[in-house]
Amino acid sequence: MMRTLFSILAVLTMLTTACSTTTGKQTDGNNAMAITQETGKVEYLTYDTFLEKVWNFEANQQSWVYEGELPAIIDFYADWCAPCRMIAPIMDKLAEEYKGQLKIYKIDVDKEQKLAAVFQVRSIPSVLFTPVHGKPMMQAGALTEEMYVKVIEEQLLNK
Repeated sequence: MMRTLFSILAVLTMLTTACSTTTGKQTDGNNAMAITQETGKVEYLTYDTFLEKVWNFEANQQSWVYEGELPAIIDFYADWCAPCRMIAPIMDKLAEEYKGQLKIYKIDVDKEQKLAAVFQVRSIPSVLFTPVHGKPMMQAGALTEEMYVKVIEEQLLNK
């Protein structure tokens, strides 16, 4: 019942709060934002750091093998996207609140078009919820802070 309600709310939210995007030429990752190594902060990923910290799909093409030790949220975004800017402070707050329990990563779809293509990101924000064990779950569109917390608690931290 709760999953059905969450799914309905997620679809409604997605229909009203997503920006459309297209993917084209790929970048080499050299233009990516600086990466912060502090815990409790959102970390920006490049193509290379994604392969290292999340999933090396070049080496494991047939199956998902998560490289991280903590569950993660991966926010596919663009600077020009209003819903993306709306959830950015939520992601910052969640990174601080779940410091040491969860990683929050961001991927700029304009700079990392190959990563966006791998995940077939067609609208942004698109958020990939990545448990330590099991398959990741993609959510297109912005959610409320409460909805992100619910997914974190129930799906990523299994509380």
